Amino acid sequence: MERSLSPSPAQHRTSRNRTAQISVVVIGYDDAAHVADAVRSALAQGPAVHEVIAVDDCSTDGSADVLAALAAADARVRVVRRTANSGGCGTPRNDGIDAARAPYVMFLDSDDVLPPGAADALLAAALDRGAEVASGLCVRRELPSGREVPWQPELYRKAQLVARPELRPRLVHDTLCVNKLYRTEFLREHGVRFPEGRFIYEDFVFTARVLAAAPRIALVPERVYVWHVRRAAARLSISLDRSGIANWQARLEAHRQSVDILRDARGTGGKRLARAARAKFVDHSLRMYARELPARGEEYRRAWWASTRAYLETFDTADLDAAPAPGRVIARVLLAADEPRDLDRLKQVAARPARLVPPYPRAADATPVWADDLPQVTLEHLLVRPLRLLPLAVDGELRPGPGGSRLTLRLRELYGRVAQAGPATVDVELVNRQGGPPGLRRTAAFRPGESGDIWAAEVLLDLPALADGVWDVRLRLHFDDGTTRDTTARAVAGPGLLRRTVVPSRRRGVLLVQPYATQAGNLSVRLAPGVRGVAGVAKRRLARVLRAVGARAGR
Repeated sequence: MERSLSPSPAQHRTSRNRTAQISVVVIGYDDAAHVADAVRSALAQGPAVHEVIAVDDCSTDGSADVLAALAAADARVRVVRRTANSGGCGTPRNDGIDAARAPYVMFLDSDDVLPPGAADALLAAALDRGAEVASGLCVRRELPSGREVPWQPELYRKAQLVARPELRPRLVHDTLCVNKLYRTEFLREHGVRFPEGRFIYEDFVFTARVLAAAPRIALVPERVYVWHVRRAAARLSISLDRSGIANWQARLEAHRQSVDILRDARGTGGKRLARAARAKFVDHSLRMYARELPARGEEYRRAWWASTRAYLETFDTADLDAAPAPGRVIARVLLAADEPRDLDRLKQVAARPARLVPPYPRAADATPVWADDLPQVTLEHLLVRPLRLLPLAVDGELRPGPGGSRLTLRLRELYGRVAQAGPATVDVELVNRQGGPPGLRRTAAFRPGESGDIWAAEVLLDLPALADGVWDVRLRLHFDDGTTRDTTARAVAGPGLLRRTVVPSRRRGVLLVQPYATQAGNLSVRLAPGVRGVAGVAKRRLARVLRAVGARAGR
């Protein structure tokens, strides 16, 4: 079971010498623009870092000169230059493990950074508790916006010691290798290495091998890694480039290998972790890629559907039952249908929070089902699931205007559960994508529609009062029975909707308002204030058009 991280007297003695304990392995390929920042962030960790091993995967862009200058300036920097590019991240990390001279090792990618105090926090946890692995919070920082999103924050709410991985199955959700400190000899003794060569999602397999070796794992709540996400980069990272079906197929293979490794681990704990890994696949990977399907081409959709269906056929009923309901429903539709279907509806179920949009058919015995022609995909859980967790569908229409922007919300019935609870009011919040408190809060009462299965509410929003940027629409539904449900609005397309509108603003002259649907279908609004803001948006749009024309001409 998990324990608190209060050290014993013996462990206090063990932790006295915390200097020169860590080898930080920095890997990079053709990343001269960022690798120096990564190395410096490792050196800035202080005396806990014995050495920084910079593995250059045969770069051709001047990275070698940058690393040579860093090594000349600080004796702790050692450069390992590969003579041939490996094609992936696993091989250079293995080179770093082989070269490491310190008792502990951690990994850093060339385009990311370690925040101050990361090494000390991880090393203290490992030494104080005699843990083979110490793991901390990673944040994904979207660039250039700077927006930060914590990765798997549920694992790192407080300091804990996990004596054996199977006692905390949620560990399989954190597949990253970079937010962790490993005892070097532990990796070597158990032969824990990364897949060699061009292997995408190598972290999946490495993490499975670590967990299968049954280490003691210390969890710390501190931020220990900043993962830079550069979606507009000229060359996307291997895992972010999801344009082709090869990325999904690589993800399937990495996950398949991970499950096999866990299942084959000695004892019953590995089987428990393998089941948790499959449930995580259904809830995370399956939902993430299902959201993208409507935007993909027909060839991609068919290949995705066939490969995913084949993989899901290796799952047993208990694997699917262990997954949260939205992913489980998507998986069962895939297993029941030979060809891609209902993609927009699946996209809504894959959203977070999930939404189930009409139709709402029933089987002959009145059991809720996905579709009349797929009665085997039953939805009976919707009849007993707490209302606060139901995939309620709320349609949102935002119509900007000079007298205020009118937001109309329509809550749909769901197999009688909504009417039973009694829709009362809805709280509307506009939250800036970059974080911070809501910029606007409004409350409106629901009124029943003519059809009896829709409840509508309207609010007037003063958008010129908000700062520029992207604002997400968040909802809290209140029902007569005292239940509340936090959700989002589904962006509705139609005449006069989801288009740019210029509205007057007393402070800035004019404001460009752009309601739009996120990848998950949620309603958001982008604001560009002032004449300069409007011109900037127009300029960027023209640039996108010209790039698209150029790309077509170059084919």
